[in-house]
Amino acid sequence: MPGGPALVDDNAIAYYTGRTASTIRRWAAEGRVTRYGSGRGSVLYDAHEFIAAERDEWTGEVLKRGGITELMPAARAA
Repeated sequence: MPGGPALVDDNAIAYYTGRTASTIRRWAAEGRVTRYGSGRGSVLYDAHEFIAAERDEWTGEVLKRGGITELMPAARAA
């Protein structure tokens, strides 16, 4: 990753992707994204691992939800 990870909390990633914060935490629990830190309120995620939601230019309404860039090695199917 150029410049290293861009660490943000689950609420920021939830807005960025148009998903819920609980979905972001579930993806981390499943090993689909990297979790940095531990404990309530101190976990961060690398924004480079996520795809942005498409939003309406004027209203900010989510037109198409984003997701994750690719499966992490632990989550790849055998």
